[in-house]
Amino acid sequence: MANTIGANLAKKKLAANELVLCMGVNQLRTPNIAMIAAACGFDAIYIDLEHNPTSLETAAAISVAALGLGITPIARVTSHDPHDSARILDCGAQGVMVPHVSTEAEARAAVEACRFAPLGHRSAAGSGPALGYRAMPQAEINRLLNEETLLMAMLETPEAIENADRIAAVAGIDVLHIGSTDLSTEMGIAGQYRHARMREAYEATARAARAHGKAMGVGGVREDFEFQSWLLGLGVRYLTGGSDVGYILSAGRADVKRLRDLKLP
Repeated sequence: MANTIGANLAKKKLAANELVLCMGVNQLRTPNIAMIAAACGFDAIYIDLEHNPTSLETAAAISVAALGLGITPIARVTSHDPHDSARILDCGAQGVMVPHVSTEAEARAAVEACRFAPLGHRSAAGSGPALGYRAMPQAEINRLLNEETLLMAMLETPEAIENADRIAAVAGIDVLHIGSTDLSTEMGIAGQYRHARMREAYEATARAARAHGKAMGVGGVREDFEFQSWLLGLGVRYLTGGSDVGYILSAGRADVKRLRDLKLP
């Protein structure tokens, strides 16, 4: 059943300390992918605009489809340019993942771009898809969108982990999200998510999030349910389980292997 127009399911679940499962959208570019994610039971999708050629128009169409299904559309934007974040929010996304946030100043800049005054300076465009185009006073629009927008700072460098507490203290940041692939690469231990240094980074971020009442998210760690269980025990409540490409490849490879292994008569 579709959620109440304007309500952000993922943000509500995080506030209640419930698990939010998100599916990455990397290559599929029709609104059907939102329906597929909902049918799988995901709470949210994130549309990756950083590493893929998906256009703003396509991201907007997928976001609007997700809104109608009651799952939360989130976009990982391409840069720290404030227009990147504000524009996709105006087009229907209910959340933004800002990549490569390594300092308090960069976290504050993300808030400036994504929140209306008094928290930030996002340009007011009136009602839009995130509110179902409902007619309401501008002050109410600004208040609702500030409440329902999920702002995620991606920690992807050792510097970001060192500054995790200061980033978490920034008002308007909702989630500290470790991009495991980038962070492990920057550490010189690419893909070694169980490495002691990575565990220390997860633990430090969890402490910072907990100290400031923020949620913690992790992406990149897939198909390792034992380690995912450790992350959940640590306090992670936003988890990217996989992506459209990953799910297609894993299922496709498994089917092909089974068929190739059959002995022909």
